[in-house]
Formats: sequence, C-alpha cells, structure tokens
Amino acid sequence: MASAPWALILGASSGFGEATSLELARSGFNIFGVHLDLRRTIANAERIQEEIRAQGQEAVFFNINAADAEKRAAVIDTIGERLAGEGETIRVLLHSLAFGTLLPYIADTPKEAISRKQLEMTVDVMAHSLVYWTQDLAARKLLGKGSRIFAMTSSGSTRVIQSYGAVSAAKAALESHIRQIAYELAPLGVTANAIRAGVTDTPSLQRIPGGPELLARAREANPSGRSTEPQDVASAIAALADERLHWMTGNVLGIDGGEDLTA
Repeated sequence: MASAPWALILGASSGFGEATSLELARSGFNIFGVHLDLRRTIANAERIQEEIRAQGQEAVFFNINAADAEKRAAVIDTIGERLAGEGETIRVLLHSLAFGTLLPYIADTPKEAISRKQLEMTVDVMAHSLVYWTQDLAARKLLGKGSRIFAMTSSGSTRVIQSYGAVSAAKAALESHIRQIAYELAPLGVTANAIRAGVTDTPSLQRIPGGPELLARAREANPSGRSTEPQDVASAIAALADERLHWMTGNVLGIDGGEDLTA
C-alpha cells in the first residue's frame, strides 16, 4: 500500500496556511507545518495538528522562524530523514508567510517611516525565503516529478495600499521568484505558481491600516456577493495539486470570486 503524500506548509498555524493544511489533510496528505507561535497562540497550532490527525493523517509541526537559515536546515534534515524511508518527496510546498512591517516610506519623522532593517526583513521573510526553502529542498532531492509549489501573493503586488509598501515590494518579488523557480524546475517536472487571493479576513489583514475598510469594499464590490474566505483558497490549492495539472506553471492565479473584475 502506497504511503500518503506529504505537504510542507510554511505559515501553517493561521489564515491560508491553516485552511490549506486542513484541506490537504482531508484530501489524503500528511502535513509538515512550519509556524512561529508564542505561548498565547500556540494552542491554535496544537488544535490544527489534532484536526489533521483526526482525518487519519500525520502532522509534524515545527515552531521556528522560517527565515532563520540554521533552523530551516534543521527542519529540512528532519524531513529528509523522515521521507528517506518512504521514498517520497514533498508533493506540495505552500509559502504563506505573513510577517512584515506596515509603515509608510515617507513620514513626518524618521521613527514614523520604515527603516532599512524593517524593509529588508519584510522582503526577506515574505519573498526571498521561498527561494531558500526551495533551494534546500531541491538540493536534498525532496522535490521531484509531480511536486507543486504555491506562494501566496496579493493584489498589493501591483497596487498601492496605505502603509503596505514593503509588503507590496515583497509580493512583487515573490511573483518574480515563482516565475524563475518555475523555469528552473520545469525540467524536473516540478510546477510553481503564485496564488493571488481576494481580500480575505485573516489575522494578517487585521494588522493592515485600513484593513477592515478594504474587506468591506471587497464584500460590496465582489460579483459573487461576498469576500474571499481562506477555505476558498485552500480548496483551490488542493485541486491545483492534482497530477493532471502538470503543464500549468509560472502563473499568478486569481482565486477571488471575480473581485478583480471590478477593482
């Protein structure tokens, strides 16, 4: 009997990462989850693992900073040791890391504007880390024919949102990284696509200045009659992981119920 495929979810304890972890588990995937939670939020990560196991799947979670090179290497070593005995690769890699600074570029005082360190940290975590995780997984032969890479982008990659400049830069870079990864891994049968979700009520949105107003406008304007929900995106990713979609790579895929039609 073949073992269940494995997914690696970066940002597994909330928002799109949480919903996708649970949906892939319902679809028969075991889940490696990477998350960063403190004592006040760790209970949610533990609940997600319990729900995955309730589906009959395995859940192996790592509470680390996904942008830390040493910790990334340790996680990938653990994954490699686990999968070596099964002869498996990572079938789905989802990059859903939302950790950055939401400050304007220009402000009345330097302390009110984003700093170089904050800007570089935001782009590193939310964009460049995808490259480093992909490089390390590829080097360990943990990506192969049939592997699917997805990265969560947003309309901010091409639009201006208040105090969202650093994240916008990260999303634009993330889409560029996806194109390059798709190009370089195509010979191995690995696909890579960015997922542009509609405005979604997630913990990340609540931190954006004017986030609730963005959500209200999206609900009003969306021709489907509501805003995007994490489950909409999770269901799409589970479907996009199908082996029959091996020829779709290097795209930015809108999952928004038609929201972008009226933007």
